[in-house]
Amino acid sequence: MIEKSKVNKARVKDKPYLGDNDFWRIRNMISETKPITPVGFNWEVRRWDGWRFYNSSPDWDSRRNKTVRLWETDKGKLVGAVHPEGSGNAHIQIHPDYRYIEDKIIIWAEQNLAMSVKNSRPQLRFFIHENDSYHRNLLKRRGYIKTGGGEVTRRLCFKNNPVPQPEMANGYSMRSTRPDDIDDCQQIADLLNAAFNRNFHVAEEFHFFAKYAPCYQNDLNLVAVAPDGTFAAYVGAPYDEINKCGIFEPVCTHPAHQRKGLARSLMLEALHRLKNIGASEVLVGTGEGMAANRLYESIGFAQVYKSSQWKRIIYVPSADEIFHLA
Repeated sequence: MIEKSKVNKARVKDKPYLGDNDFWRIRNMISETKPITPVGFNWEVRRWDGWRFYNSSPDWDSRRNKTVRLWETDKGKLVGAVHPEGSGNAHIQIHPDYRYIEDKIIIWAEQNLAMSVKNSRPQLRFFIHENDSYHRNLLKRRGYIKTGGGEVTRRLCFKNNPVPQPEMANGYSMRSTRPDDIDDCQQIADLLNAAFNRNFHVAEEFHFFAKYAPCYQNDLNLVAVAPDGTFAAYVGAPYDEINKCGIFEPVCTHPAHQRKGLARSLMLEALHRLKNIGASEVLVGTGEGMAANRLYESIGFAQVYKSSQWKRIIYVPSADEIFHLA
């Protein structure tokens, strides 16, 4: 894991996030640092694209502007950013040569991103690489404790793994998605809700992601169609063309069609398509201990990243305390 940078410390200042132009600056930094950092050090571009574009509206939600902060050098080079994903958590994207600003990033996040849970004191959570001792020590010194709820990422390198041919279950067919077809978009939303026991996915999310996200390629998004014409399984494989890296997200099967090898067949077909366009590796992430990990391992994915969640209760002075301190 990359430790604190040994390079001369350049002067770095923070600035507010100002919308789409800064979105693309952060995305470029994520892409440029991938070859010089371990898997999971920063987000991959699919996750960043999804944070922006997998929404029910194509317009940027201006309320998010206050929850994102940037750090750049005097020459205007972007070297760090922090933002939430959901409520009460913070995610850091940073150039590895500028890790010395992470303590300042953490402090800003504590002051701006901590959230109360069930009327308790505000708390903040970070997800950090299990081997990132530098980040872990920063959090320990500020009173964070390790809790449950980590993430696991696995990788398949094509040069080391021959890919079997897919075989669809009898009665099922495979095809690419049609993001301009509202029925397809709605079926994907329905499938995600059923597969992950959710109720919030809507057709517009997939439509706008497919339309605007640079990592989306339609031939890499596959569905298994059941005999009655409904979607039984769905596998998306966004592609980081600059780094020749595919990312499986999502991988899901409707509960009524499980144990037929549908997701496996879709993944194998997507792997062949990724290899044909020049991908050198493919990533897939999931929660620790999830049953899907057995599927990924059977195809040839090996674990390369594991994160853990660290949480701190943020102390906020009461009105009386503030009065006495004044």
